[in-house]
Amino acid sequence: MQDKSTPPEDDRLQVDSKERARGSDIVVDEADLPSRAMATHESIRQEGEKELEREPLALFWSGVAAGLSMGASFLARGLFTRYLEGVPGHFLLENLGYSFGFMIVILARQQLFTENTVTAVLPVMQLPTRSNILLLLRLWGVVLAGNLIGTVVVAFTFSVMPGFDAPTQEAFLTSGLEIMHKSPGEMLVSAMLAGWIIATMVWMLPAAGSAKIVVIILMTWLMALSHTAHIVVGSVEILYLAMRDVIPWHDFFWPFALPTLAGNILGGTFIFALLSHVQIRNDRAAIPAKYPRGKEPWRFKKPQR
Repeated sequence: MQDKSTPPEDDRLQVDSKERARGSDIVVDEADLPSRAMATHESIRQEGEKELEREPLALFWSGVAAGLSMGASFLARGLFTRYLEGVPGHFLLENLGYSFGFMIVILARQQLFTENTVTAVLPVMQLPTRSNILLLLRLWGVVLAGNLIGTVVVAFTFSVMPGFDAPTQEAFLTSGLEIMHKSPGEMLVSAMLAGWIIATMVWMLPAAGSAKIVVIILMTWLMALSHTAHIVVGSVEILYLAMRDVIPWHDFFWPFALPTLAGNILGGTFIFALLSHVQIRNDRAAIPAKYPRGKEPWRFKKPQR
């Protein structure tokens, strides 16, 4: 019989890590690590562990909120296209609208699928146990489902909203039609570029400090100027086309959603995150040379409770 004075064990899902096995924290202080790159890596990995351990319902609603927030990119880009027509350099200004949704999502700490292809994958690369892989798949599935539900709501709302005139509605169609001109192969490649850019942005944010919003604007603006395919923002645009009967519904899944999803994951995870992790493994090998055995920096951290 369990002693009532003993607190119940924490049944919350936890990420497997070498630090948890040692009863220590992840070292993120640059002074205790071989390089700045490793400090950035460990900071992102620490954030990834927190995301992997969050409750599914919290992840889901945060994902829905992110999908809704991406409507800001769709709205801003469409309005800029409508009202900047004929203005010199209008192409640059129109694509600046793409950044609005990303600023809301990132600064409000909402769950966006392409961010998690980097942040949450680092703990799995660090220790690829079955438990960690299942946690990653759970996170991806819940967040992606939430994102897509949010985009469906946004696309439906804009398709039936009576407040926009015909030129504005035509502007809303423009960005989606540009995406649908791509073949599945072109969609995959452009989505890989988008995944790479998002991963680069995630890697830069911990060191950006007060310039964080500038980093978000510049990197997402680059995505828009490159006409890359993003599974969440693009879903708003393509679903809007389908709801306006411009394209058949099956076109959402192919040639758009499946190649785009694969490309975002490949660009953000299996290229950028893998290369980033490989360089850190080399840095990690330098720790024994810097610290005598038994004097590694993690041994000075307080054990987790």
